[in-house]
Amino acid sequence: MLFLLAAYAAVAAAVPWWQPRLGRAVWAVAALVPLATVVWAGTRAASVLDGEEYRETLLWAPSLGLTVDLRLDPLALLMLWIVAGVGVMVLLYCRYYVEQDAARQAALLLAFAGAMTGLVLADNVFVLYVFWELTTVASFLLVAGRGEGEEERRAARQALLVTAAGGLVMLLGLVVLGQTAGTYRISAILADPPRGGAVSAAVVLVLIGVFAKSAQMPLHGWLPAAMVAPTPVSAYLHAAAMVKAGVYLVARLAPALAEVAPWRPMVLAVGLTTMVLAAWRALRATDLKLLLAYGTISELGLLVTLLGTGTRTAALAGVVMLLAHAAFKSALFLSVGILDHRAGTRDIRELSGLGRRMPALFAVTVLAAASMAGIPPLVGYLGKEAYFDAFLHGTRLDGHEQLTVVLVIGSALTVAYAARFVQGAFGGHPGEAAHRAERPEPGFVAPVAVLAGAGLALGVGYPGTAALATAYADVYPPGPDGPYKLSLWHGFTPVLGLSALTLTLGGLVHLGRRSLPALPRLPDVQRVFDRVVMGVGGLASAVTRRTQVGSLPLYLAVLLTTVVVVPGAALVAGAPPLGSPLPWWSPAEPFLAVVVLVASAAAVGTRHRLTGILLAGAVGYGVAGVFLVRGAPDLALTQFLVETMTLVVVVLVLRRMPARFSPGRTRPRVRLIRAAVAGAVGVFVTGFALVASAARTAPAISSGYARHMEEAGAENIVNAIIVDFRALDTLGEISVLLVAAAGVVSLVRVDGRRRANPSDAGQGGLFPTAHWDEPARTWLPGAHERPGGERSVLLEVATRLLFPSILVFSLFLLFSGHYRPGGGFAGGLVAAQAFVLRYLVGGRADLGAAVRVPAGVVAGVGLLLAAAVGLIPLVLGGTPLESAVVTLHPPVVGTVKFATSLFFDVGVYLLVVGVVLELLSAVGVSLGQEMATADDAKQGGPR
Repeated sequence: MLFLLAAYAAVAAAVPWWQPRLGRAVWAVAALVPLATVVWAGTRAASVLDGEEYRETLLWAPSLGLTVDLRLDPLALLMLWIVAGVGVMVLLYCRYYVEQDAARQAALLLAFAGAMTGLVLADNVFVLYVFWELTTVASFLLVAGRGEGEEERRAARQALLVTAAGGLVMLLGLVVLGQTAGTYRISAILADPPRGGAVSAAVVLVLIGVFAKSAQMPLHGWLPAAMVAPTPVSAYLHAAAMVKAGVYLVARLAPALAEVAPWRPMVLAVGLTTMVLAAWRALRATDLKLLLAYGTISELGLLVTLLGTGTRTAALAGVVMLLAHAAFKSALFLSVGILDHRAGTRDIRELSGLGRRMPALFAVTVLAAASMAGIPPLVGYLGKEAYFDAFLHGTRLDGHEQLTVVLVIGSALTVAYAARFVQGAFGGHPGEAAHRAERPEPGFVAPVAVLAGAGLALGVGYPGTAALATAYADVYPPGPDGPYKLSLWHGFTPVLGLSALTLTLGGLVHLGRRSLPALPRLPDVQRVFDRVVMGVGGLASAVTRRTQVGSLPLYLAVLLTTVVVVPGAALVAGAPPLGSPLPWWSPAEPFLAVVVLVASAAAVGTRHRLTGILLAGAVGYGVAGVFLVRGAPDLALTQFLVETMTLVVVVLVLRRMPARFSPGRTRPRVRLIRAAVAGAVGVFVTGFALVASAARTAPAISSGYARHMEEAGAENIVNAIIVDFRALDTLGEISVLLVAAAGVVSLVRVDGRRRANPSDAGQGGLFPTAHWDEPARTWLPGAHERPGGERSVLLEVATRLLFPSILVFSLFLLFSGHYRPGGGFAGGLVAAQAFVLRYLVGGRADLGAAVRVPAGVVAGVGLLLAAAVGLIPLVLGGTPLESAVVTLHPPVVGTVKFATSLFFDVGVYLLVVGVVLELLSAVGVSLGQEMATADDAKQGGPR
């Protein structure tokens, strides 16, 4: 099962590379992955339906309970066939439908299919939640497209807000459920379901997430809005797959939680209300996609009701309707896409006579609509008979007669809007739209035909459908009249009469729809959502106007005061005895403390920016000295290098700012408040450090690191922690570093373009590649950048001579870091400072002579290398980020011993160098543009 998820991810990542070479054939290649999933699931079907389960576990951090648990059982098998089977048809359909941006849409559809596959296979609540939100993200990207249309952006934002908010609420419920059960493995929770007040609260929270994801009223407004997405997206995500995530979770948890007090009332009330009201809204729609969207909401309400009721017959009916809905609703959406693609509209008021123009499409659409209406011998009829029997005979629920009446009303309205859809799309005499419409190619109609035909096959072949459905439904005890069996003919029964009644009433509603008395309009959920969003925005603006006054010192004072008051009060109340801490460990510490304190006081009092930053650097160097005398040379080396790099970059930025701080002196009272806050923070941090040291009761974790150093093949414990024991932390930190650098670079470059040419401020890529000027054909490149008086030939020659030595020293730090002070981060900073020196002395052209590879490529390769090194052990059967010690005996060199984590460190080295080059390129280019603009202004125009 893990290989399926890996295949989806790999092919989705490769599709953008293949599409320019394969053209439209890329859709067929993309469809191979879900097709392989269907085949693989088919090979496991017989044993799964016999009661066997397939399990796979990926151990990530088992001591913390972080494992990726996957399970294939009858319900997962059913959903896997739905997700992958419909996915194959949608991807093949896209070959004819999608004309632009094919690579992006194919990749996102595959990524979504992979996320849904992981969701239905997940046997851990946290894994399920991760895939749950991945489907939300994929939906957002597919609905928004490239973000060029306001309507698309608005719909995508609404879908993201509603479903993600519901997902967070659901996560809280799942955590409460797992804590109460003592396990986060879903199968274990189902095997021994917990009970109690906490479980009741968890049920409410989980169902809120379900209702948001499956568009149940009143949280349904995002689904009709999402109809602005391309039709294949609507057919796959918003009809067959994503919206079924909530239904799937109800089906998964109902066997364990259906008897918990709030579950059944919530499911029945929300599900049946949604079924009836959404069906009525579908009758009012004139856009075919909106009609199907409200029909989908109605049928999702029915599915939530059936699968959440908690009885065998209802569960059996729910599984059958789950299959039926996936087949007929995706087919109907795809048929609308063909009509829109060929006729140029999907408005019922403009369509007529297309049944004669497109007879093949008309035939398969009628077949799908008949299954939706529940006409025999289609699978929709099997499901309708089963759910009528479930509430008429198969349950002893209070008020089941009234529930049956509501089901009859909802089913009749379903028949009515199914007839309205067929007549509105294909009926009448050929009009203008029919005359200009072209007949679709057979390959365009084929996916619709396959999906519509699946409804017929599942109905006629009901023994196979029954085998799949009963494998899940048998987790419940039989009903009062014994186990219900699927069949196309049960004789002349009350259930058959109810089926005939729904067809009759639905036909009458459709025929007399215009003469029916007008019912009051339902509340407009979209308007409510818009007003809520506007209200939140207005509240945010009002709060911001009163709290964001534009004073950074004020913001810092408020934040620091909060830090001192809130944790500080707890610290004072519960502080243990501090014992007798040593004032210092080394005679050098008092001297360093004096240096730090004097530099800090001088930095506060200075009025010059450059002096202030130099004094702040002195504070950092003093702290590095403390690290050194305390026996932490790695920390000291890193602190020295970071302070040096910070000084250089900040000085470059200060060149754009006035030499002195803001004019005017701060009032004495304000200065006193700032001094008090600063002193309080210092006292708090000192007290916290002492209390934390005195409060330790367990042995330090460092002793465990020391015991395992030999396994990592390391002698430097700091480097072993960074690249081996806590490599996941390092990978996350360098990822954040790269993202932060990309954001800074984009802001600086856009600001530089705006200053140089305001009309070009919005042009260019968001993350432009670092670009250095081509070096001039002189022995000192960049001679044209600065006047001769600002250059030093001696310094430039000395820099060129020292540059290789500095790089070699950085490599020494990199390769020796596993055994002595150094490592990838320190080595990368040293190498980066060598490039900074080249820039400061020789300008951008001289740096261009030293760096011929774009900085973004260097940083990206570093991150990819670190991630790849972390994943390779997984491919070899180990755990992620696991390292091994390799010993080689080359003929001349002798014995060579190294740890594979060295390559992880190489990735860190490259990323640090690339990030610094990116920042330097952005700051340097912007500074060059501003200086040129300033010179032009002094000279009275461009030179």
